[in-house]
Amino acid sequence: MPRARIAIPIPTSSNPEYNNRSWPTYAAAIEAAGGEPVRIDPSTTPRDLRETARSCSGILLPGSPADVLPSRYGAEPDAATNKADEYRETTDWTLLEEAERHRLPVLGICYGLQSLNVFRGGSLVQDLLPLPVNHSAGSKVAVAHTADISRESLLGSLLSEDETSPHDGFLRLPVNSSHHQAIAEPAPGMRIVARCPEDGVIEAIEAPYDPNDPWFFLAVQWHPERSTEISQASRSIFARLVREAEQKAGFQSK
Repeated sequence: MPRARIAIPIPTSSNPEYNNRSWPTYAAAIEAAGGEPVRIDPSTTPRDLRETARSCSGILLPGSPADVLPSRYGAEPDAATNKADEYRETTDWTLLEEAERHRLPVLGICYGLQSLNVFRGGSLVQDLLPLPVNHSAGSKVAVAHTADISRESLLGSLLSEDETSPHDGFLRLPVNSSHHQAIAEPAPGMRIVARCPEDGVIEAIEAPYDPNDPWFFLAVQWHPERSTEISQASRSIFARLVREAEQKAGFQSK
């Protein structure tokens, strides 16, 4: 049977070593969920990029060592802000324009969350240090902290009791962490659905989901692609993206 095609940009336009290490992890998570990962080169022309996007039924925006250009959200660059990746930003924003035009399901991860938030009119904290939580722990740390997730959210509906614990009305989920920036103000129309309980850093946002008019538009600050082997929640996030993409394409996988 055909598989839902999920567009995934190469994380950077200038770091092949990072790309070769990182992109296959996202692709593997999509394949394990039953989808077909489609590699998007940031050097692709906007016209070709739009054509490729229209051949897909879902979009995954991955992480990146770059930071979004601060002028995009009306800020002067902080000394701690990493160099922007113009080609990656243009790729993300072109894909997001197509997603909004055709209501394609979208999942943003880490930098992808930040890029998505700025695209829709939100802003970022340019550097989280000093904070009590090491948000830049990196890929070698399996669990860096926890995230308190709204039970009433789409993200919350993907979690299991086996992996979470109740806390003050939220579902507390252990997560990894590999970032030094975060959302300052969420974009209009995006709901905050998860925070780090120790310092309040926003860990996930989503667009309101209407089962009668569904549009999956979710972004998380951690890296579920790194934990699919140990986390049902991580697998569920990718499975939901693929399922929504299948429905958008008009078919279901086995």
